[in-house]
Amino acid sequence: MSSIGVPFYKGTTPHQTDREHSSLLQKSLNLTILRAYGKLSTMKIVVAPDSFKGSVSALEAASAMEHGLRRVFPDAVIEKIPMADGGEGTVQSLVDATGGHLQTRRVLGPLKNEVDAQFGILSDGETAVIEMASASGLTLVEPHERNPLRTTTYGTGQLIHAALKAGCRRLIIGIGGSATNDGGAGMAEALGVRLLDTNGKQIQRGGGNLGQLTSIDATELHPAIAETETVVACDVNNPLTGRDGASHVYGPQKGATPEMIKTLDGHLAHFDKILTHTLGKSFNDIPGAGAAGGLGAGLMAFLNAELRLGIDIMIDAVNLRERVKGAAVVFTGEGQLDFQTAFGKTPVGVAKIAKAHNIPVIAIAGGIAEGAEAVYDAGIDAMLGIVQEPMSLENAVTDASRLIADTAEQAARLIVIGQNEFHKRRTAKLKEKREGRKDGRWEG
Repeated sequence: MSSIGVPFYKGTTPHQTDREHSSLLQKSLNLTILRAYGKLSTMKIVVAPDSFKGSVSALEAASAMEHGLRRVFPDAVIEKIPMADGGEGTVQSLVDATGGHLQTRRVLGPLKNEVDAQFGILSDGETAVIEMASASGLTLVEPHERNPLRTTTYGTGQLIHAALKAGCRRLIIGIGGSATNDGGAGMAEALGVRLLDTNGKQIQRGGGNLGQLTSIDATELHPAIAETETVVACDVNNPLTGRDGASHVYGPQKGATPEMIKTLDGHLAHFDKILTHTLGKSFNDIPGAGAAGGLGAGLMAFLNAELRLGIDIMIDAVNLRERVKGAAVVFTGEGQLDFQTAFGKTPVGVAKIAKAHNIPVIAIAGGIAEGAEAVYDAGIDAMLGIVQEPMSLENAVTDASRLIADTAEQAARLIVIGQNEFHKRRTAKLKEKREGRKDGRWEG
């Protein structure tokens, strides 16, 4: 792993010097900005980071970046856009980005104990944002109690019901971090669906009971669902069953033994068979059906949900494409940049939007790990780690806001170096032209 305190720029390696880093940043970033804007003190800057998980929220990270940038560019127009990729922090980021608000409900947790769970309502009053992990997440179950035969998505259904009752007719649902493997059966039950055994009685909740299912009665499904648009943030393509399905791939982390996995996979296959008989459609092979223990399939089946990449949903929700227009530079970031960042994470999602407008992008991260250089090919021009001196992880987490602000200031001062160099060379070039000199010309 490379040092998390060393800044990296496009085309560099961790072994290059700070002077080389600065020179490359000036060439690839600062001069691009200056050609378009000239006076950086009055430019527009967009700040669109994800949260630094376990440390600061996306809004807090954006505010820290703004604080550091204003030390150098006090008159700049800085637009803060808290971001997320559909995982942890999506509700808070969307609420912060749109001026919405949070609501709390007492719901059933994964093991049927009551928990306090939150969902957000955006400023339009019609869009609700739900993270299933808030009600049915793995973090709500102690390691020694994890058993996907027993866990249920009922609480997630209760949150959906609460959002519908609040008048929301557009749902954004993040389904990462689940403790469940029930195909969304519990969620459906909370919304009025009856899942019946051979005696016409409601089956017990949990993935271990789906084998008893013989029929589905959806006549009492919440009526508002018919007029509600549901979009699901899903970044995996797993089918519902099979070796690449929900039980085999994600069951072990939820506490499933090999024998449990075999049972759960069979039960989900049986569930899909009943869904096919009831709805006239199989969901087994649809990419993402196996997400969150099959909740992806359940949301498609009962809410007619559309599965999309989380970052794409976020970009649309905060109107990022329009808001970056006219910016001289975009700052983004997250807790750690690594090889995974290039696969749909927030910094790369932001960078792709910025690059569509030829806007340079700087990423600030809590750490920069091996493989992070892949982000250069995805639109990020420079990345900087916030830790510039030896310190414990605890101190870095606690002091993250200051460290982020200091790193943003460093980036801004490098931009100023580029500004000065640009003006110096431009002045020399103009002088050469006036004097009619042919040699030593600088091509800017």
